[in-house]
Amino acid sequence: MQQYLLRSFYLLAIPIFCCLNCSSNHSKSNSKIETGITIPVGFSALVVADNLGPARHIAVNTNGDVYVKLESLNDGRGILRLRDENNDGVAENISGFGNYTGTGIAIKDNYLYASSNDQVFRYKFQNNEILDSNNPELIVSGLVNKRQHASKSIALDDVGNLYVNIGAPSNACQEKDRRVGSKGMNPCPILDSAGGIWQFRADQKKQSYAEGFRYATGTRNIVALDWNREQNELFAVQHGRDDLNRLYPNLYSIDESVSLPAEEMFKITKGSDFGWPYCYYDPFQQKKIVNPEFGGDKIKTDRCEGKDQPIFAFPGHWAPNGLLFYTGTQFPEKYRNGAFIAWHGSWNRAPREQEGYFVTFLPFNNGKPSGEFEIFADGFAGGTKTPQGATYRPCGLAQGPDGSLYISDDQQGRIWKVSFFKN
Repeated sequence: MQQYLLRSFYLLAIPIFCCLNCSSNHSKSNSKIETGITIPVGFSALVVADNLGPARHIAVNTNGDVYVKLESLNDGRGILRLRDENNDGVAENISGFGNYTGTGIAIKDNYLYASSNDQVFRYKFQNNEILDSNNPELIVSGLVNKRQHASKSIALDDVGNLYVNIGAPSNACQEKDRRVGSKGMNPCPILDSAGGIWQFRADQKKQSYAEGFRYATGTRNIVALDWNREQNELFAVQHGRDDLNRLYPNLYSIDESVSLPAEEMFKITKGSDFGWPYCYYDPFQQKKIVNPEFGGDKIKTDRCEGKDQPIFAFPGHWAPNGLLFYTGTQFPEKYRNGAFIAWHGSWNRAPREQEGYFVTFLPFNNGKPSGEFEIFADGFAGGTKTPQGATYRPCGLAQGPDGSLYISDDQQGRIWKVSFFKN
């Protein structure tokens, strides 16, 4: 286990300037504006598009078209296609389709996959165009959607499988969710249909729970999900539980509640069980601890012994929403096969300062973290690090065919492209 740090050392960073694109079709602006973020020296950033609406996850096609999944409809469209027609990095042509909202989007084997909060669809490409945007194939339906932790992140492997996060509509599986004194349900009935990763066939229509199976369990909510093609394995970063001090003030101090539990990075294999809701990961003790709803006292480990452990522990409540393993060659060698993570930003570290609202990089070697994380891109929040006050909140990550890194924001709907230029 890598050493847990409350803060990492910042890379030397400078503000970069860029072009801003209007969000209407076939529109363009040559004005220069500040991107609003800081990145390491040697990199540049520009704004591909702006004011799109809450842009969640993103995917980039082989021709450079960027596809954006929206959490609310933009003029009746839940998926936007951003096309850079003159190779200046800015999307001059923006179009849309799909009358449903959601988070997940991915491109694989000449298909675009996109999720709502209870379904997964796919669209066929032909010559880099969607063949029939009004009639996608329905791949999966009927997934649990109870509003809390409802987003369905997706990932695809190289042998035809689709992986879907089904977040638990609960904090810690209490009889009365987030209520002081409410006990945990034992066993937790939520785990039958949520709180895990389900696997389906990527090319089979009209699947439900019956056609898929629970690939992994014991995860509270995973928005940051990616298939690592170097290792041929699924990886994720989990949103840890909330409210330890509010629900158990006699057991957890404010500072303990701010720091616990860690945001855990997982390597997920078939049959993995990471212990939610019975356990949380304490990065200071470096072990899984029994949750207080199930009789925990900050020390007990009994029922958590044998649960799968994280491969890395990040500070609590940063809210990981995007994960990308970098496979390009444009960035320097240190970034190859490492993990970029988009941190949406905390809400429940008060009265301490909220944290997150940036993109980090974690180096990997042979499928394992090989060093401490660095803050790669920062400044998204502006002067106010709160969910309501932040200017931008990073959410999705994608790699372009040239090796550039794309970052989405679901606060105002901005998309950045980050590139590296050799001296």
